[in-house]
Amino acid sequence: MDYWYDPLDANESILSFGDITGKVQAIAFTAALISLFERPASACEDGEATMTINWAELLSGCHKCCHILEHKLHQGDWVRQVTYNASLDAIISSTTSNTKSVVLAWREKSKKHLHMTSFNIAQGIHAFDYHSRLNLIATAGINNKVCLWNPYVVSKPVGVLWGHSASVIAIQFFVERKQLFSFSQDKVLRLWDIQHQLSIQRIACSFPESQDFRCLFHFDEAHGRLFISFNNRLALLAMKSDASKRVKSHEKAVTCVLYNSILKQVISSDTGSTVSFWMIDTGQKIKQFTGCHGNAEISTMALDANATRLLTGSTDGTVKIWDFNGYCHHTLNVGQDGAVDISQILILKKTILVTGWERAITVFRPQNFNQFFIQPEEWKGGIQHHHDILCAAFLPPQTVVTGSYDGEIVLWNSSTESAHHVLHPDYQRLLKSKLDTKPQKLLSAGRSHSTHPVADQSTMGVRNFEIDTEGKNAVMRLCFLKVRKNTAVTGGANLVSCGGSGYVRFWDIYKKQLLAEFLAHSGAGTIIMSTDKMNRYLTTGDLDGWLKIWNIEEYCLNSSKNKITKAPTLIRSFQPHEDRISSLEMCELGGQLLIISSSADCSICVTGVCNAPVWIFGQAKHWHIENYLFLPKRDTNLVESDIQKEISLFSKEESCLDPTEHSLLNKKNKDDSTYNVRPSEDINLGIKYKERSTYMKETQKPYYGEVIKKSFSAFRSLSIGVLEELPEVNKPAFLLDPEKYFRKEPEEEHPQIPEAPSLFENSSEVYVSQVMQKVFFEINEDGSEAATSTGIHIPVIMSLAQNQFVANHPFLFIMKHNPTESILFMGRVTNPDTQEIKGRDLDSL
Repeated sequence: MDYWYDPLDANESILSFGDITGKVQAIAFTAALISLFERPASACEDGEATMTINWAELLSGCHKCCHILEHKLHQGDWVRQVTYNASLDAIISSTTSNTKSVVLAWREKSKKHLHMTSFNIAQGIHAFDYHSRLNLIATAGINNKVCLWNPYVVSKPVGVLWGHSASVIAIQFFVERKQLFSFSQDKVLRLWDIQHQLSIQRIACSFPESQDFRCLFHFDEAHGRLFISFNNRLALLAMKSDASKRVKSHEKAVTCVLYNSILKQVISSDTGSTVSFWMIDTGQKIKQFTGCHGNAEISTMALDANATRLLTGSTDGTVKIWDFNGYCHHTLNVGQDGAVDISQILILKKTILVTGWERAITVFRPQNFNQFFIQPEEWKGGIQHHHDILCAAFLPPQTVVTGSYDGEIVLWNSSTESAHHVLHPDYQRLLKSKLDTKPQKLLSAGRSHSTHPVADQSTMGVRNFEIDTEGKNAVMRLCFLKVRKNTAVTGGANLVSCGGSGYVRFWDIYKKQLLAEFLAHSGAGTIIMSTDKMNRYLTTGDLDGWLKIWNIEEYCLNSSKNKITKAPTLIRSFQPHEDRISSLEMCELGGQLLIISSSADCSICVTGVCNAPVWIFGQAKHWHIENYLFLPKRDTNLVESDIQKEISLFSKEESCLDPTEHSLLNKKNKDDSTYNVRPSEDINLGIKYKERSTYMKETQKPYYGEVIKKSFSAFRSLSIGVLEELPEVNKPAFLLDPEKYFRKEPEEEHPQIPEAPSLFENSSEVYVSQVMQKVFFEINEDGSEAATSTGIHIPVIMSLAQNQFVANHPFLFIMKHNPTESILFMGRVTNPDTQEIKGRDLDSL
């Protein structure tokens, strides 16, 4: 049995199945999302939910939302596999018979009739698979062979893969790599290269000995996992990416990354409980702490307000406070009743809040740190989440928000430690006390929901669990837009959340309103994000290693009755990692905005906002990041006349990547919002737009009117100034004295020869011995002029066969100036028999 649906319109779907009598049948649905079948008129509204559909009813056509397709071409043989393929628009089925082993039932234009073709394969097959890009059907033969077939050629296979010593019972394509998996009766798995038709890997699976077993075979290409079932056993083979050539920053997957702006260092941690320190301007590792939490994974880190202490949180349920010499001052015990997975450490003025995969907030108060081991204190607000808390954020002076797995965002007062509101994409509710869970109508722009009924705490939890059991609304990161300080008066978004299903949401926490929601990463699952201190750019990362940079400076600045679904301007999208991005950090160095990312592929990368190079911490050659800081670029809001060209200086010798990986800052179209950060002293947010434009013009003038002394390109200095007055321009010598350059060859003394016969009397003995051409080109402010004159010398002597040229075939001709060996003209004749040349016949030339 097989079920297929159109990914663009799930209403269009096909359920196909075969039976032991050789019959293949399919039900084609046209409104699958609404109803597979029409409800009988005799059915009562309060009747049973189960509805029985007779096959005779379907054949009669009384159900308008579906129709039946069937054939009996297998003639009584047991149908072992059946599937519908959309690219072929055909139902493919197979049996173990050697006649009509594979049948393709093509749907005709009416979509209600089938046209059949069949393949006869010796001894039959167990299974098949189809590769739409290669247009190949692979069959798992009982005769130990894997055959490759063109769906339109039934006479013989286009390829045969030899290697199995037993019947092949399962087969599946590795679509992206154009490879093929096959599994045989003797429990041997092979991986084939389709192009070369060779076995590139053989794996003997350690299943118990058994003559009678049933095997199921499935390859999850998205995650590189192969599942093989053997009776009641299941084998999982996970593919590892070939990371041998890729630079590794850590030996194990990197879990968190921080930036210390005072020391200009990047701090990273991994699953092996190692913390490393890197210089951001060169990429050099300066120190490393190992075994910080024993063998437990470090899941998160944080810096204190003065950036002099490092806090590390681990899966062993503890938070440790370190100095930068590797000395641990305190151990905070978060998991009193057992280990917890700590997701975030939030440091406030007087408290340290720790969240993890549990519903409670754990609080520590530094003024009470008088011992090495510190126990948590009571959080007065109690438990307000129904699912595990995944993240938190703080907005001075006293607003804390926490996000959970079910998509709820709880707003807290950090001074009173009490919760006062809950936000969710589908609803919002006011919290008056610990037991108050009365939901209210969502104040989300563009949505209309009725008020939820009053429910107690347990009912509310069950309702949320039923709605989002897969974490589609899970809040993985929360970021306050702290620069937008007047949103309480003017409206607009001041909180950003992201997480499940790849969505990013913008909230107004004062009006308790969802202002915007857009899909940042389609089909990528959960995502994480980070923003810069000026809240102009938002960086998002997904499970596949992709990063996207968005311009949010002008996004959701005002309140709106309708929810915004249009995404902000996308500045850059690229894939610096091969695996899940675990942490993001945006920082500023020397006026240049940088993005630091860590990944489960063991690497840490740093790059710029625009198409800047990507550096990997741990690479063999260190970089000098100040050499790659671009000159400031004009504000994109300036008028066209004020925009000047940008100069980027790069050193090929000092490039940290290969030429193929080294991407310069490309020129963009007007629609592309490229970005170059101005030096910090040039940024003045207090002046108005007109004044700012004038200010920018003045501050950027020196970059275009003086010698740039420090240059790392092949040109050691670049001078741009006003052109001096041009001197008098004279004509070239060959125009003043053309005879000097185009005079004829000196005539040699030849013996007197008899008068030449007529050219028409004996044309076979006449040939051209010399061609002279006089050519000159003149180019000035009025345009260009070219002139030429040609003469030929035809002596009357007996022609020799080796010098004879018959122009009855395509040929090339070249005019060369012999004294200088310069080619003056070059041409090609492709059809010498042509009688018309620009409207004139040959006799008139």
